[in-house]
Amino acid sequence: MRLALALIASALLIDLVLIQPNHPNALSWRALRLVPLELPVLLLGLLALGRRATWLARLAALALLLMVLVKLADFGVYTAFARGFDPLADMHLLPAGLNLLSGSIGLVGTVVLGLLLMLALAAMAWLLYRALRLWARTGSRLPASARLLAGAIALVFAGLSASEIRTALNGWQGWNPPGAAFTSRLAAEHLRDFSRSRAALAEFRVAAETDPWAGRGGLLAQLGGRDVVIAFIESYGRAAYENPLYAPRHAKTLAEGEAALRQAGLEARSGWLTSPVMGGQSWLAHGALASGLDVSDQTRYRALLTSPRKTLFTLAKDAGYQSVAVAPAIVMPWPEGPQLGFETVLAAADLGYEGLPFNWVTMPDQYTLAAYERLAPQGAPRMTEIALISSHAPWTPVAEMVPWEAIGDGSVFDAQAVAGPTPGEVWANRDTIRDHYGRALDYSVETVLSWAALPRERPPLLIVLGDHQAAGFVSQKGGMDVPVHLIGPPEAVSLFEGWGWSAGLTPDPALASWPMSAFRDRFLEATSRETEEGS
Repeated sequence: MRLALALIASALLIDLVLIQPNHPNALSWRALRLVPLELPVLLLGLLALGRRATWLARLAALALLLMVLVKLADFGVYTAFARGFDPLADMHLLPAGLNLLSGSIGLVGTVVLGLLLMLALAAMAWLLYRALRLWARTGSRLPASARLLAGAIALVFAGLSASEIRTALNGWQGWNPPGAAFTSRLAAEHLRDFSRSRAALAEFRVAAETDPWAGRGGLLAQLGGRDVVIAFIESYGRAAYENPLYAPRHAKTLAEGEAALRQAGLEARSGWLTSPVMGGQSWLAHGALASGLDVSDQTRYRALLTSPRKTLFTLAKDAGYQSVAVAPAIVMPWPEGPQLGFETVLAAADLGYEGLPFNWVTMPDQYTLAAYERLAPQGAPRMTEIALISSHAPWTPVAEMVPWEAIGDGSVFDAQAVAGPTPGEVWANRDTIRDHYGRALDYSVETVLSWAALPRERPPLLIVLGDHQAAGFVSQKGGMDVPVHLIGPPEAVSLFEGWGWSAGLTPDPALASWPMSAFRDRFLEATSRETEEGS
C-alpha cells in the first residue's frame, strides 16, 4: 500500500510539472484537466527499463527542471511584455529585473527572495529525481512480460506525443491525438524560435549596414534651424484613449493642454505608432525610432550599436545640430549614448536634482524639463531626446504639478516624494495598480503639455510619444500602439500635412498606425531638401 501511494504521489508531482502553464491566461483550474502525453512515456518507460534507467531518471529530472524554468521565464515575460521568452535576446532581463525589484523591496528583500527561489528549485530537482527513480526501481521488481507491456505502451504514447508536436508546429491537418504533449511541444517551439531569431538577426544586421540617408545633403533644412525635442512618456499607450479606466481623465488632460497650446499660438497633430515592445524595455523603442529599424529585442539593439547605421541624432549632427539626451533614469555609466549619436548626455547625476526620489523614479518629470531648459547646450540648434519617467512603475507616489518658477533644485517635491502608499501596498491590488498608473500617466502628459505652452521666443518642434503600452494586465486595451503628437508653431507643423494625422491631441481611432521604425525616414523626408549627395 505504501508503495502504491508513493507511486501515485510521484506521478502526480510529474503531472503537475508537465501541465505547468507558461502564460498568465492559462493559470486556471481548467489547466488541471490537461492530459500530458509525456507522463506515460516517462513513467512506463522507466518501469520497462527498471534499475538500468537510473541515469535516465537523472536526465529526465534535469530536463523537467529546465522546462520549469523556461515556463517561469515565459510566464514572467508574457505578463510584462505580452510575448514569450527568447533566450537569444532576453537574458539581460534578469539583471534588469533584479535592479527594478531591489528598487521596490530593497537589496535585502531581493537577496532573500533569490535565495528562497534557489532553495525551491534545488528541492524541486531532488523531488523530481526521487519520483522518477522510484518508478525505475519499481520496474525492476516486475516480471519481464509486465515490463515489456509497459515499454510497448510507452512507445505508443511516444508516437502520440510526436504526432501532437508535429501537428502544433507544422499545422498538419491530419488526425489530432487525444491529450497534449504540452511541455515537449513548448521545448520544440523554443528551439524552432531560437533558430528563427538567429535568421532574423542576420537579416537585421544586413539592414543595419545599409542606410539610405547616409551621405545625403539638405538634412532637416526645412526646419530652418529650429530646435527639435523628442519626449518619450513612459508607458503611454493607446489604452489611455480606449480603456474606460483611463480615458475620461486623459481626455480632460488633453482638452486642457490643447487649450493652453492654442493660447500659446501652437498647433498639434496626432497619430499612432506601433511600438516594438510592450510593458518595458523602453530603450528598444527609442532605438527603433532613432534608427529606422525594427529593434524588437536586445540582440538587435546590440547589433545596431555595433553597426555603421546612422540614427536620427547622428544625421542631425551631420546637419549642424547639437544632439542631446536627457536621461533621468540613467544612474550608471551609459557607453551606448555616443553610439546612438548623442554628443551631450544629461543623466540623473547631471541634472542637479536635490530632492528625494519617488521610489524607482529618480526625479519628477517637471524637474527634468526645467533642468533641460537650464542645462542644455547653447549655440547651434538642438536635436534632443528626453525620457519622462514619472509614469514608470511602481507608480507611487504620484507626483503633482508645482508652479514652474518654484521648482528650484527640486527640494520643493520632497513632501510629495514621501506621501502616499508604499509600492507593496499599491501592488497588493490590481485595481490600485491601475488607478495609480492612470494618475501617474496623466501627470506626465499634463507636465509636458504645460511645458510646451510656456512662453518662448522661438518654440521648438516638440514630438511627444509613448515608448510602449503598460503591461497587459494594466493597459488591457490598445495592443502595441502608442500615441504620438507633433506640437509647434503653424509653420513647423505644416511640414507634416502630408501625413494625414488628426488635428489636435486626439488621434482618430481609425487612423492607420505606423511601425515606430518608420518614423525616422518619414520625418527626414518631411524636413529635408533634395540636394546633390554630400552637398
